[in-house]
Amino acid sequence: MNVTGDTSVPAAMRNEYAADLGLSEADLAADWYTQFDRWFADAVAAGLPEPNAMIVGTADAAGRPSGRTVLLKGYDPEGFVFYTNHGSRKGAEALANPYASLVFPWFPMQRQVVVAGRVEQVDRAETEAYFASRPRGSQLGAWASIQSRVIPDRAALDEAYRAAAERFADVAQIPAPPHWGGFRVRPESVEFWQGRAGRLHDRLRFRRTDAGEWTTERLAP
Repeated sequence: MNVTGDTSVPAAMRNEYAADLGLSEADLAADWYTQFDRWFADAVAAGLPEPNAMIVGTADAAGRPSGRTVLLKGYDPEGFVFYTNHGSRKGAEALANPYASLVFPWFPMQRQVVVAGRVEQVDRAETEAYFASRPRGSQLGAWASIQSRVIPDRAALDEAYRAAAERFADVAQIPAPPHWGGFRVRPESVEFWQGRAGRLHDRLRFRRTDAGEWTTERLAP
């Protein structure tokens, strides 16, 4: 990918994608999970920084959207899992309006994956098992942070962390906070996007029909 034009002016910037890359229907796996697994493995093998980073889009009960980058913590044929404080903006929105979109922006590979689907809470046993695998510092952070809430300054956060560290000083395994847990996005559509020259990108999408079956379709770029 070559960047040309005046890089101080967004409209003048041009990224020309490779002409010899593409994604055809013949290349596509039989199901979205297998295709994602292939591309995720490619992203890992390519050495992309945090290939599990994804943009999570949610909306509140009134439909006002918000987005942020979150790390994917697991995926299987049932969907994609991430963890957060349920009182955070994304957590509260996922509970109030249980639909979300995910975007995996693998720009160096001229690829992205776009997911849309229904959100459900991960069961408590799964949440606790994952929490137990986290570094102790991250566990303490989950107790210390009232995520997405306004706080007076950095010192208040640091003090909350110190208080959590003191509280659990003699506890070998810190428990998962009751207000913290996992969400699974169950896909209703998964689009695989491959950059092509002249902005004629390949977009192939798996979509669940009203009958509950999966179909594949090509979208115009």
